[in-house]
Amino acid sequence: MGKADIGLIGLAVMGENLILNMESKGFTVACYNRTVSKVDDFVNGRAKGKKIIGARSLEELVASLKGPRKVMLMVKAGQAVDDFIEKLIPLLSPGDIIIDGGNSHFPDTTRRTQYLESKGLLYIGTGVSGGEEGALIGPSMMPGGSPAAWPHVKDIFQKICAHTDAGEPCCDWVGENGAGHFVKMVHNGIEYGDMQMICETYHIMKSIGMTNEEMHKVFSEWNEGELDSYLIEITRDILGYKNEEGQAVVDLILDTAGQKGTGKWTAIAALDVGMPLTLIGEAVFARCLSALKEERVAASGILKGVVQPFKGDRAQLIDDLRQALYASKIVSYAQGYQLMMAAAEEYGWHLNYGGIALMWRGGCIIRSVFLGRIKEAFDRQPDLKNLLVDPFFSDIMEKSQQAWRRVAVTALQTGIPMPCITAALSYFDGYRCSRLPANLLQAQRDYFGAHTYERVDKPCGEFFHTNWTGRGGSTTANTYIA
Repeated sequence: MGKADIGLIGLAVMGENLILNMESKGFTVACYNRTVSKVDDFVNGRAKGKKIIGARSLEELVASLKGPRKVMLMVKAGQAVDDFIEKLIPLLSPGDIIIDGGNSHFPDTTRRTQYLESKGLLYIGTGVSGGEEGALIGPSMMPGGSPAAWPHVKDIFQKICAHTDAGEPCCDWVGENGAGHFVKMVHNGIEYGDMQMICETYHIMKSIGMTNEEMHKVFSEWNEGELDSYLIEITRDILGYKNEEGQAVVDLILDTAGQKGTGKWTAIAALDVGMPLTLIGEAVFARCLSALKEERVAASGILKGVVQPFKGDRAQLIDDLRQALYASKIVSYAQGYQLMMAAAEEYGWHLNYGGIALMWRGGCIIRSVFLGRIKEAFDRQPDLKNLLVDPFFSDIMEKSQQAWRRVAVTALQTGIPMPCITAALSYFDGYRCSRLPANLLQAQRDYFGAHTYERVDKPCGEFFHTNWTGRGGSTTANTYIA
């Protein structure tokens, strides 16, 4: 069989499927798992008769690889990655490459890149999106790390990833050290927002008495238009799904949402670089609120909302919801891109923003036709500060605005929580506001803490303090200027 093009450690479903994907594209793959019986089961099962080499030790795995040797880890994020890195270092030679394809936190990837480069090795941390099916037939991949490693893995990655209808690979080099895992983290944050907004739309529809069949039909129609996307598509399918007893499965599911932490990481990263990622933050908190099931059930018997039942035009509301969902989705991506831009500046990355949209066009959970418009926006203006000011998107915002506001009013009046869609509208109104009330906030900070302020009639960078009470004197807290 000869030597393998790449080795992969970790034979859970994602690892197995990536190996089968690589082999189907003409590559010979070596595999290893800490529980060696899994190697035997895989080689004698799904991998039987294929160009897949089973290794029963790390030494055997490394010895089976062509140089420069490429070892991909598909193991649980965290300590397991560091443990395997330490075991691999003595077995590898200068210029060999370790690849982490798990959902690692980007600071860990930055640390590991620097560490391995100091040992003469190269490192890649790549986001892999698309779940089990994506891993098998073509995921979206977002690699970052040691730039010198990219030419050695580019052919493999761009053959196994998803491709657009035009044949473009949904994988390209993202940037230095932790950039690939950062972009994957933002992808997951946007995924949180998209899912929550669809759930809020479903909640309003359900509250006005729509059946699952009626909602299934609406989402089917929406998936043929500008909202065409994987998440709208699976929502359509979920609403139409019944078990063997004829029951709608969605109605049997407990209303408490789980999370693995990537949405939380995205919100924390936004706070770290000072970007207003309000929509994704609300999506994370919505999951946290859903988890308080017992408290919510108890509170529902005590806290009575003063609300009005919906008495408007149902067809109009459904179309308003479509427009509100689309406009809010644009805000979500605008915020996500603002975060990536701020992070690139903070961490010294050189990100290709249009290329990132292309990587998300296929294979990943947030794939949608809408992403092509983002790439076009950055093609028109590579230094675009915010998607909302691009002509294509600003036109949608103008056209959707009345529908969006009607949806927000309906939610408030009927007592249906819409944290993400209303947060998106508030962000839009804040971003288009040339003067916000932060002048009063600065006065308050100066009043109680002598934090100083700038003035509209003086040059930027000049700071002033007012002795508001007559007892404060002229001492200021300059070190606390924010």
